[in-house]
Amino acid sequence: MSRWRTDCIEKPLSRLLMALGRAVGSHPWPFFILPMLISAALGGGFYFLKDNETNNIEEQFTPVDGPAKLERTFVKQNFPLDASAFSVQRLYSEGTFASLIVSPVPPGNNILSEEAFAQIIGLDALVRNLSVRDGGRDVTFAEVCAKARGQCVQNEILEMIDWDPAQIERSPIAFPQHMVQGRGLVFLGNSLGGVTVNESGFVQRAEALRLYYFLEENSEMQMETSLWLDEFLRVCDGLSVEKIKVSYFTSKSREEELDANSKEVIQLFSATYFLAITFSIVSCLRLDNVRNKAWVATVGVITAGLAVLSSFGMLLYIGVPFPMTVANAPFLILGIGVDDMFIMISSWQQTKVHDEVKDRMAHTYKEAAISITITTLTDTLAFYIGILTPFSSVKSFCLYTGTAIVFCYIYNITFFGAFLALNGRREHSNRHWLTCRKVPVESSPEKSAIYSICCTGGTYDRNTGTEEIQPVNNFFLKYYGPFLTKPWTVFFVVLLYAGYLSVSIYGCFQIKEGIDLRNLAADDSYVVNYYNDEKEYFTEYGPNVMIVVTDEFPYWNKTARVSLTRSLEKFLNLPFVDKSLFLSWLDNYELYANLTLLDISDETTFKINLPQFTKLNYFKQDVNFTNNEIYASRFFIQTVNITNAVDEENMLNKLRDTAKEASVDGLNFLVYHPAFIYFDQYAVVVDNTIQNILLATGAMLVVSLLLIPNPLCSLWVTFAIASVIVGVAGFMALWDVNLDSISMINLVICIGFSVDFSAHISYAFVSSTKSSAKEKAIEALFTLGYPIVQGAVSTILGIVVLSAAKSYIFRTFFKIMFLVISFGAIHGITFIPVFMTVSGICSSKDKVKANSVIA
Repeated sequence: MSRWRTDCIEKPLSRLLMALGRAVGSHPWPFFILPMLISAALGGGFYFLKDNETNNIEEQFTPVDGPAKLERTFVKQNFPLDASAFSVQRLYSEGTFASLIVSPVPPGNNILSEEAFAQIIGLDALVRNLSVRDGGRDVTFAEVCAKARGQCVQNEILEMIDWDPAQIERSPIAFPQHMVQGRGLVFLGNSLGGVTVNESGFVQRAEALRLYYFLEENSEMQMETSLWLDEFLRVCDGLSVEKIKVSYFTSKSREEELDANSKEVIQLFSATYFLAITFSIVSCLRLDNVRNKAWVATVGVITAGLAVLSSFGMLLYIGVPFPMTVANAPFLILGIGVDDMFIMISSWQQTKVHDEVKDRMAHTYKEAAISITITTLTDTLAFYIGILTPFSSVKSFCLYTGTAIVFCYIYNITFFGAFLALNGRREHSNRHWLTCRKVPVESSPEKSAIYSICCTGGTYDRNTGTEEIQPVNNFFLKYYGPFLTKPWTVFFVVLLYAGYLSVSIYGCFQIKEGIDLRNLAADDSYVVNYYNDEKEYFTEYGPNVMIVVTDEFPYWNKTARVSLTRSLEKFLNLPFVDKSLFLSWLDNYELYANLTLLDISDETTFKINLPQFTKLNYFKQDVNFTNNEIYASRFFIQTVNITNAVDEENMLNKLRDTAKEASVDGLNFLVYHPAFIYFDQYAVVVDNTIQNILLATGAMLVVSLLLIPNPLCSLWVTFAIASVIVGVAGFMALWDVNLDSISMINLVICIGFSVDFSAHISYAFVSSTKSSAKEKAIEALFTLGYPIVQGAVSTILGIVVLSAAKSYIFRTFFKIMFLVISFGAIHGITFIPVFMTVSGICSSKDKVKANSVIA
């Protein structure tokens, strides 16, 4: 078995860390002061926090090189917007707008009543009369509104009844298209919701009305439009209406609400630090006034804070974007730092109390630092591999967190180690933990009981020369370890694992993809109310999708037109497309030609009359007719019944597949709608998550093979990684968490954290000098059981306040981290010891020098 040992790196690294421990123990002050000076210098980077903050939802939560972004570029270049002829369906972005959804109270009543429309028309007037001050002048809606035919674009329903509420009950309204004099057919599918029509296709009743107020897209008026939208939100926030319910939204609402979530973090982080410090101190309290580790625990928490200060400050100096998702990182680093602290303290307690401090530090570093090196490497690799993802929010989070873990490791073996050495000197002099005055080991008989409790200390185990075994460690040695290795317990644990794995695999098949944009706002945000109303009333009609012919094509040729029509019919025959709402500039040109007796099968006639035709309507924006050539053109199809993320994904995939299938005989198609920018996540989130997991798992295996002196035990660590990932993914789905860019971040975390506890216990098992697998397991649990529990509890305490957050981002972080830590700890102190004991695969009769404490 000895020939299978892979300690060629572990041994020299152990010696190197031992030398570092001795240096820290001999000269602690430089190692203590220098990290504080570095932190102070790097912390200045927070001055640039505002400059680097970015909550652009498209930039952060959609794939960097998503196909829709390339499609948008093509549309933007070939079909520039005409500011004088605004058309919603021809926008290549969501546009700049404000919106109201009005529904009756109680819900279900008919909104098309004179009483309701009297209030609605009042609301419309209120909005259109809004003005704001900009640079000493009033900016009105009429100045910033989107225009068509020289006038502000109006809401069709109100325009149809000429803003007379009495007309709404007398005027028949065809649905989903209504003929408006002077404008032709107007699509009402996005304006009226919950519609019931009669046999003639006229509206009988509707449950909601949506009003849009589109503003100029001109970048020169960006400041004015932003101010007007702010005023719209302010007025809507103070609205008081009766018998109708109003929800409101603007094109800038999502980003503003996402930015507002960051303010909640400050309060949560304060509570977290309080919990972490409290738990650390309580768990490190000793009844012995000399051996008490209260100050050590406090400095351990401060170490994590310095790591965040230094790493974030350095990256902010460099100019790395700081999205909202990075706000989760400090909670994570706090858990990691405190976990490493517990390991260091546990290792220190295994040293002989009468040895020189430098020797105790050398032994502590030899035993503990190698283990926290393993976990630091695995965690850091997991996060840096996460930088490969196409989501900017994930990239930034992984870069900030990975760098913070590196700083946390460096500060743990310098700053925290130095304080541990200083505290060791106090213990060596038998000084009180609070007063630093020398105290006797035992109280004299004439002293009171209170004196004995408060003013004595310095006891130790006379047999081993180490600190006395703590009750919890004793529990793992005498009770839990022997109990866990009993045959019937082993059988029960195997059954328990089978149940865990079965539920996890079932959950993996229930995973849903995609981020719901309303989840980027707080639960009590007005944005959520708007999205809820939109989902309730306006899901019958989905995106109005552009079908773009991307190359030159002989539209005048009858045979070519037949081929084009045949290709377009493939789109129209899709089950989620309403054929009756197809919009074609070419079909309308043919009608125009028939009415004007033009022969557009002749190329010259076709091209000469095309500009005149496109001037009559909006079709000028649908044909790129430049230098007497048609370089591109577009058609529009209306999708229906796109109600959830699965429908969105299927629609996008079907449309793109159809575009490829229909691209024949010189025809090349692309499909585009602004919402596709967000739908692109469906195409990459699963594949990219799997890629990251496989790459990181492979990296974990390599690190384990190099640093755990038994390759077969490294395979057990890899098994634990896979097992925890499957468990987290499965239970995540059962806990109503979708697979999106936010949960992807947490699965990256899962990869790193899933190895921590199992690597600790495996390393302790391999390093044990005991002869049997059972004894090795018990000794490993005795040494590491309590530090693993401390680390798990401290990490959960570091994130538990997030469970009360109003933001989906923070609650998702809590849910997945809770699963990761819980499953990782259960694997570390239950499943892995049992499986290694049963298999005996890592048990060697060769005596290996004890390396019993790991992190």
